[in-house]
Amino acid sequence: MHGSEPLGIAVIGTGRMGADHVRRIDRGISGARVAAVADTDAERAKAVAAGIDGCTVHTDPAAAMAAAGVDAVLIASPGPAHEAALLAAFELDLPVLCEKPLTPDAASALRVVEAEQALGHRRVQVGFMRRYDAEYVRLKALLETGQLGRPLMLHNRHRNVASSPFFTSSMLITDSVSHEVDVTRWLLGQEITAVTVHAPGSSSGAPDGLRDPQFVVLETDGGALSDVEIFVNCGFGYQVQAEAVCERGTARVGDDHHLVTHTAGRWGGTITQDWTERFAQAYDDELRAWVDTTRRGEVGGPSAWDGYAAAAVCEAGVRALEEGGRVEVELAEKPALYG
Repeated sequence: MHGSEPLGIAVIGTGRMGADHVRRIDRGISGARVAAVADTDAERAKAVAAGIDGCTVHTDPAAAMAAAGVDAVLIASPGPAHEAALLAAFELDLPVLCEKPLTPDAASALRVVEAEQALGHRRVQVGFMRRYDAEYVRLKALLETGQLGRPLMLHNRHRNVASSPFFTSSMLITDSVSHEVDVTRWLLGQEITAVTVHAPGSSSGAPDGLRDPQFVVLETDGGALSDVEIFVNCGFGYQVQAEAVCERGTARVGDDHHLVTHTAGRWGGTITQDWTERFAQAYDDELRAWVDTTRRGEVGGPSAWDGYAAAAVCEAGVRALEEGGRVEVELAEKPALYG
């Protein structure tokens, strides 16, 4: 990439998330273009790339990254494929936006951290998009002023209309609560040291065998507690809410302050139905920020360390769910590369 040329991006994975990012880059992000796509399903990749000038189609991620005009990589393939794709990007020293999870487990995530450390500079931004949501950004800024005093507790609610057929009880932690894990670490500026999971009797709306809802308690090294109600078959809408309880006040986001109607003796509004609607702006702003920093030769946003820490906490959470009781989080020593 030179001067005013757009950033050429290889998008790895063209499922729902990848296709959405391709659309976003092609139509909504200035200074970037889709230079290549890769997917194990060649027909799906071709369909997503159709109509995009100069976009090459591949079934091998490494080939897409090595294609002409590629300056950066966006990984939106399934989690188990992330480690290989990340290491291939490191081989070419390409900047990467990697959708969460960084990898599905702490051991592989740590290998990615160590490989990036061996490069001697950051290359990865992890797609924890809530850090770019306008409400969460305001909450973070407010907490940093200190005017509410030290955060003591963080209450989080995370509700989905219905879970996918393949969803398992542990995925409530690894695929859903992982967002609150990152939000807790980011808002409080603290590491999570232990996890406890309580599961009430499952909702009648949950598929047989799925432990839903769950109530997760996270302890931090700063003496704060963060709890998460995760309920993936609530039936009525998609809700993400957080309330920080501090020494001198509270602050809450996610209250759905949208259009409210009063008619026929009733008042009310609508509840968003999925994450693509609720966090559309956050995804736009996340991608725009990544493109802008990459064009400047910089790397910002959630790091590979953040991805590793989330994986380690989620592993402890799955153990707490399966074995009961409080499980301490095992974290490696944080490399200097990540501040």
